[in-house]
Amino acid sequence: MLQRTPLHPAHLQLGARMVDFGGWEMPVQYSGIRDEHLAVRSAAGLFDISHMGEIEAAGPDAEAFLNGLLTNDLRKLTPGAGQYTLLCLPDGGVLDDLFAYRTGPDAYLLIVNATRVAADFAWIGQRLAESGLGQGVRLTNASADLSALALQGPLTPSFIDEVLPPSASAPGDATPLRASQLPRNRIARHTFRGQPVWCARTGYTGEDGFELVAPNAIVAELWNVCLDAGRPHGLKPCGLGARDTLRTEMGFPLYGQELTGQRTPIEAGLDVFVALDKPDFCGREPMIRQKQQGLSHRRVAFRMTGTGAPPPRPHYPIRDQAEGGVLLGETTSGTLSPSLGTGIGMAYLPTAFATPGQAVWIEIRGRRYPAEIARRPLYCRPSGKSA
Repeated sequence: MLQRTPLHPAHLQLGARMVDFGGWEMPVQYSGIRDEHLAVRSAAGLFDISHMGEIEAAGPDAEAFLNGLLTNDLRKLTPGAGQYTLLCLPDGGVLDDLFAYRTGPDAYLLIVNATRVAADFAWIGQRLAESGLGQGVRLTNASADLSALALQGPLTPSFIDEVLPPSASAPGDATPLRASQLPRNRIARHTFRGQPVWCARTGYTGEDGFELVAPNAIVAELWNVCLDAGRPHGLKPCGLGARDTLRTEMGFPLYGQELTGQRTPIEAGLDVFVALDKPDFCGREPMIRQKQQGLSHRRVAFRMTGTGAPPPRPHYPIRDQAEGGVLLGETTSGTLSPSLGTGIGMAYLPTAFATPGQAVWIEIRGRRYPAEIARRPLYCRPSGKSA
């Protein structure tokens, strides 16, 4: 039986088309993927991300323990700051990508992928038991008690303060601030209907936006308040379909497609989120060797260049010639870009074919269509428009 978020009745009431996503019954679209996508690019969109997981770590040894697991350098985080990071196997393969927030001097909140919650918590717990730091770290899987929303789009700062009252303080800061004043990659604790709500300013769409983490009991009301506040600004409820097209335009990887246990963050082009200069962390040595010896394959973005090509999808073969030739790999993601009006996607290709401008051929239902390797992000906001 599929799991459901507390917002399931709200999705049905809004006429959402529901699908199975990793064991969760989630909305894939409401008014349409293109319509929702363009709303996020031009105004605002509201996503239910309650299927994602929340893992809390606290205690005097929490920083040292997590820094020995995650690729980024947690020591750089002051209270209220967050960073994108990855959880890796000893051989460097990616177990999950996540966002880590420092919510207090010795407290952290990890936002993990929906399909990885149980596996991540078990893996982290096992590493804690082996570390000898168990007395100094308290791990909590809060996923069953918390829900989350994502408000994304350039106009979200215009109405976020109508959703959350200006009664919050960033961790470590006694000065109250409005949600719209929250800097990028920061988190603050607000109050909504007497309940605590974490508000972060990060995003997975390439647009400005906020993520709200709230107790299950109030998330339906929070959802409705967001809709009411945002509608005059062009906000629309959005499903997983638009979330996928938005992140693909930005060249952002997705766990289970670009990120797997068979690929390292270095191969994925996520070097900037790997602090190889910090003390040992899980997977560090294999990644150092890759940096020293070079890579056989790299993650690339591509766009279709011909006319009449169907949208690319995952697992389509990629070849070096229009006829015959060599099989280079397969697409990991693929979609029709609503912003660009052409097919786009990502793949892992041999380094010799991973240079922007390189011509390749995508095989779609037995026919080959021309494409070229492109720089990430594939979509850039036109100059003169606010971000």
